[in-house]
Amino acid sequence: MNHLIAPSVLSADFANLQRDVEMLNNSQADWLHVDVMDGLFVPNISFGFPVVKAIKQHAEKPLDVHLMIADPDRYIKDFAAAGADGITVHYEACTHLHRTVQAIKDAGCKAGVAINPATNVQLLKDIIADIDLVLIMSVNPGFGGQKFIQNTYNKIVEAKQLIASAQSSAVIEVDGGVDTSNATQLVQAGANVLVAGSSIFSGGDPSSAISGLKNA
Repeated sequence: MNHLIAPSVLSADFANLQRDVEMLNNSQADWLHVDVMDGLFVPNISFGFPVVKAIKQHAEKPLDVHLMIADPDRYIKDFAAAGADGITVHYEACTHLHRTVQAIKDAGCKAGVAINPATNVQLLKDIIADIDLVLIMSVNPGFGGQKFIQNTYNKIVEAKQLIASAQSSAVIEVDGGVDTSNATQLVQAGANVLVAGSSIFSGGDPSSAISGLKNA
């Protein structure tokens, strides 16, 4: 498959969120990446159900909801009801990961598992066949605009091998410090979905930035 682009709405203009979502509808973006932070699992707070619902009202593309929160099981049904098409939880935040993944699927969403930069890809071995997406964090989660961690390329290759050996249909998503300087290499390593926030929204032409990543 050609790689997908999932702009992070965390970097959008919150005072003009409808405008930015409509811009993404008309761009080459494939998904809208929605970062939810709770101030516990990560040292930042973003937004909750009302904002996800508001985005869903205007979005014409799937909502890729990334829960950077402690004990995500408490809120899976709520995020599904708010409009999530896919829900990704962190390996590090789940005590009973199989149960959490099943709850996401039972809620009617695609299930993803994210791993932080210091988490070994092999820890996903027993869950890889059950999930739809592996999210490899290429920065430590919590803040936008961080520097890309170079070891990410090795982790993508490792995840690709793990997926192949388990005959899993999971796709590989990369989030953090993604821009046109590394997009091609990420795709060549095996990434299927690129999440980008700062590199899309910080310039004057987000649609053009998305096209640049899409054509990498």
